Amino acid sequence: MDILSNLKYAEGSKRKKKRVGRGQGSGYGGTSTRGMNGAKSRSGHKHKAWFEGGQMPLQRRVPKFGFTNINKVKFNILNLGDIQKFIDQGKIKETSNLNKEFFLSGNFIKNKNLPLKILGNGELKAKVEISAEAFSKTAIEKIESLGGKAIIV
Repeated sequence: MDILSNLKYAEGSKRKKKRVGRGQGSGYGGTSTRGMNGAKSRSGHKHKAWFEGGQMPLQRRVPKFGFTNINKVKFNILNLGDIQKFIDQGKIKETSNLNKEFFLSGNFIKNKNLPLKILGNGELKAKVEISAEAFSKTAIEKIESLGGKAIIV
């Protein structure tokens, strides 16, 4: 019968902690298991996860290509087919003034900081007047062929 006061760890399950740097008699004195030379034997040594021991690092070996155009303008994009779909669903009335504020309030576009560009993808059947920062050529042609107006703001 085991009583709490008689419990013992299993044989070999507990090992003594290795105490380094506590004199030669311990067996771990002198270099304290760090070896003789090199950065890892010195105090204060930390190496970064991407350090490759002085070998040319991967991010410098791999060839770079292309560039990022800092003058590129991103747009909120809306296709004429989408506008026609919203008109068919009754979300847009043909007489309403279609501009950036209208599309933002109706959640047709998301980002209020980007300019609005209308693209000519899809069919437009309604005569509409749209104000936007940019239009594609096909969008202007389709809008004006139906008697509408494409106003660049």
